[in-house]
Amino acid sequence: MGEAQPAGRQAPAAGSRPRRARLAPRAPAVGLGGLVLVLAATNLVLAGLVRQLTILNIGPAVPVILTYAGVGVVIARRQPRNPIGWILLVFILLFVLSTDVGSYAVLHYRLGHRGLPFAPAAVLLQPLWVLAILLFPLVILLFPDGRLPSRRWRWVLWGYAALGACVTAAIVGPVIAAVAGHTVHIDSFGDLTNKPRAAGGAEAAAPVLGLAAVMVIWLSFVARQVLSWRRAAGERRQQLKWLACGAALTLALVASSFAVPSTSVAGQVLGLGLAVLPVSIGVGILKYRLYEIDRIISRTLAYAVVTGLLVGVYAGLVLLATEALPVRLSTPVAVAGATLAAAALFNPLRRRVQRAVDRRFNRARYDADATVAAFAARLKGAVDLDTARAELADAVGRSLEPAHVSVWIRQPE
Repeated sequence: MGEAQPAGRQAPAAGSRPRRARLAPRAPAVGLGGLVLVLAATNLVLAGLVRQLTILNIGPAVPVILTYAGVGVVIARRQPRNPIGWILLVFILLFVLSTDVGSYAVLHYRLGHRGLPFAPAAVLLQPLWVLAILLFPLVILLFPDGRLPSRRWRWVLWGYAALGACVTAAIVGPVIAAVAGHTVHIDSFGDLTNKPRAAGGAEAAAPVLGLAAVMVIWLSFVARQVLSWRRAAGERRQQLKWLACGAALTLALVASSFAVPSTSVAGQVLGLGLAVLPVSIGVGILKYRLYEIDRIISRTLAYAVVTGLLVGVYAGLVLLATEALPVRLSTPVAVAGATLAAAALFNPLRRRVQRAVDRRFNRARYDADATVAAFAARLKGAVDLDTARAELADAVGRSLEPAHVSVWIRQPE
């Protein structure tokens, strides 16, 4: 016999969860995301106080912070048992907190605001960026479901944690000594400038060896995903393609940003490349339109190749017209002619390059286009309705591979 329910209340439906239980996993994720936003706003205020509030701080930094925090919150809410969302949130939280306490320490130790409390604690917390850098590679290892590939990787993680602790201690140790000895001298970013120099020999080689060992473990994380991609198929392969594409594009944009002034518009846009990787990670984990990645890769490669070829043609024509020809043309005439030639070559070159790229990287679309082209060629000479219907059903079957194909033909009235 069940107990009687009080009047005005309904018994919970079978299998339903209390509202508090459903919202419990979401509250920490939203709380961490909100904390990142507060720290980001505080960063702008402190940057203004230390006279470092420039376009470099507002430009790429704020969108990148919001992207990491947003992707982390979405993953943590949708898949609370997947540690990747929480790692992204803690990673960006540590980075922003490190920047904030660095600016706070600058106010006290460089700009003379001696009345600020907890300034030594700010100096001690400034190296948190080291923990952030050590934490992020775990996203690569655990992608996409947050699980280790095997139990043997636990030993790798324990070794990685031990090495990370040693590297952190080597960086934080001099900071603790400086704070304890009241000999803190920092630069404009809050980094300690009076670090003791290594005596040489084993003491000087230890940090280098530790850093090299950490980088070897990072490469093992990447190698694990490469091997997993070679063995994967279907949805899992598409997820790994999203990760690889985002990582490659991020590296390319960040590397390109070093070739242009950071204060220019191009430098600011290229700096946003840091936001590409978390977006690709989020798409891969949440499985949102996974199969669009083949089209994205093929289009990106095609336009990159076309752009490179056209830039080469443009530069070659300008150089030829202004330097190599016996009758040299003026620079404006040469630029106009090269521009017209590049514009005329764009569409033919794009079609040829796109077909070549699709043949290698987007084979499904290439095969479908070839099937449709062959069907159109056969349809030109078809006069029998039954033959055309059979050809259409065959083309659809080879292109889309449906379980069933039916063709309805409307009879003329």
